Amino acid sequence: MLRAMSKSTGADGSADGLGQNKRVRLSFVWFLIAPTLLFVLQACQKDEAKHEAQPLPVRVVTVALAQSIEQRRYTGIVRARYESDLGFRVAGKVIERRVNVGDEVKAGDILALLDATDFKLNVEAQQAELNAALSSRNQAVAAEKRFRELKDKGWVAEAALDSRIAAADEARARVDRAMRTLDTQRNQTAYTELKADRDGIVSALPVEAGQVVAAGQAMARVARLDALDVVVAVPEQSLGDIERATALAELWGDTTKHYDIKLREISAEADRVSRTFDVRFSLLNADDNVRLGKSATVILTRSETAKLAQLPLSAVMNDAKGAMVWVVDASGEHVSRRPVVIGSFTQDAAIIAAGLHPGERVVTLGVHMLDEAAKVKIVEGAALSVAGDDHRRVR
Repeated sequence: MLRAMSKSTGADGSADGLGQNKRVRLSFVWFLIAPTLLFVLQACQKDEAKHEAQPLPVRVVTVALAQSIEQRRYTGIVRARYESDLGFRVAGKVIERRVNVGDEVKAGDILALLDATDFKLNVEAQQAELNAALSSRNQAVAAEKRFRELKDKGWVAEAALDSRIAAADEARARVDRAMRTLDTQRNQTAYTELKADRDGIVSALPVEAGQVVAAGQAMARVARLDALDVVVAVPEQSLGDIERATALAELWGDTTKHYDIKLREISAEADRVSRTFDVRFSLLNADDNVRLGKSATVILTRSETAKLAQLPLSAVMNDAKGAMVWVVDASGEHVSRRPVVIGSFTQDAAIIAAGLHPGERVVTLGVHMLDEAAKVKIVEGAALSVAGDDHRRVR
């Protein structure tokens, strides 16, 4: 070896000799530390193998299937089922308004008055026309009677009698027409008084005294109190559940008393802004505490026919294939992946509609660290069901 080194170095190759010596020294150093590195790597592998052999601690819950009772709450307003916009049947100037918004009125009460001067003058003119028609009728009837007597005696011709009969009939018709016109004028005068047609509460007064209104223009809105509704806005996806649910209502701020309600009407068209549907429920046992405009909460309760399970939200994960959970086997040492169907969510739980069986144990904590090859150790377990008399899902 020394001979080879001396041969490779010479007067012009001293640098090559130095590089060769450096490589020799490095080889010697690696010869010394290689056993130490090998020992360290073997120790790490043993620690890792020992660590992998330890089971992962997990917390589980025992599945219990039960019937689900779902509750949904919608806030609405108490309204009258029937609200009538009342207006004068004739045009004129409003000279008096006798009610205010919120006043209770009875059928026949006067709400407002029009200036009736012109209408009264028309009545008087028509009364004079009727008097003239009556006078003409009396004269024509007397002439008819005389000509009948003269005809019987043969003193007048048949044509003369026919003329008197026609004149008398025309006079009678003129009287009838004058009487009908007089009745119409009297009705027009009566229409200058706006009266309530039903008992109720005045909910709106869009016209003030001094305004000139047209016939039929809304003067007052009267809400009837004999039939009350609770109106709520329901999103489109919840319409199918309303007809199958049991409904109750409670007034805002008073949760101690519930009122029986019944679905009466679902709006045929969604609101253009909120995209919700107005749903009306009839109040069946309203009392004095129920007043128009009060806020009310509609409580819809629906029982599921299928058996469902409830799991904490931490037990469910999505592995890009859908919702799944980890189920512990009978030995309690291994877990398996189980796809599930989620029915809905509550504030802190997931409602499982399919995929689990009663008595199975599902991992609730540590789900992101598991795989089917890993061993587990149960550190805590509990039984949990979705339904019962004291459990409600509220949306």
